[in-house]
Amino acid sequence: MPNPPRSALAPRLGAALFALAALLAAAPADSPVDVPEPAELWTGPQHGYTPATLKGATVIDVGALGTLLPEKPVLLDVAIMDRKPDGFPAGRPWLPAHRSIPGATWLPNAGAAPLPPDEETLFYRRVEDLTGGDRGKPVVTFCHPECWGSWNAAKRLVAKGYTRIYWLPEGVEGWQERHDTSVVRQDPAWAARSAAPQR
Repeated sequence: MPNPPRSALAPRLGAALFALAALLAAAPADSPVDVPEPAELWTGPQHGYTPATLKGATVIDVGALGTLLPEKPVLLDVAIMDRKPDGFPAGRPWLPAHRSIPGATWLPNAGAAPLPPDEETLFYRRVEDLTGGDRGKPVVTFCHPECWGSWNAAKRLVAKGYTRIYWLPEGVEGWQERHDTSVVRQDPAWAARSAAPQR
């Protein structure tokens, strides 16, 4: 069988290289293909394979979190709020319940990048309130597995000078495999941001 002409191979080769690049950009932390750690915040989709590292922070698993809990760390859940499904009946109330690690403070979508400047300011203010202004107090960021939002939240706090930042890539699902979760409500100050008048 004759070999195809080079002109026919070029589109195939380009498609193969594109697929390989997409794979490299989306490989999980436990994949044989490592996801490189970005120098800045991740501005792509929040759901996707993440790096195994976060410079300036400590990456922990659920077991290590259990060891840290006696120190009463600030637990920051930045999972995105559930959206009403398409076709949800108009007359039925939409009452989603967000389950998280007990004692967590839920700041939905606080790991987005970029964040509007007023939301970024509020994020830092809420963490300052929760830590009592102690930048050496342990803070754990998490959401769901393969979530860039919690990676970004930790990255922001490292850049702000917090010295004991922990990132839990296993997220809520990792926790609930071995422990109970509880229903948490959105942090009231964070919830109020959407009700504030726009300037």
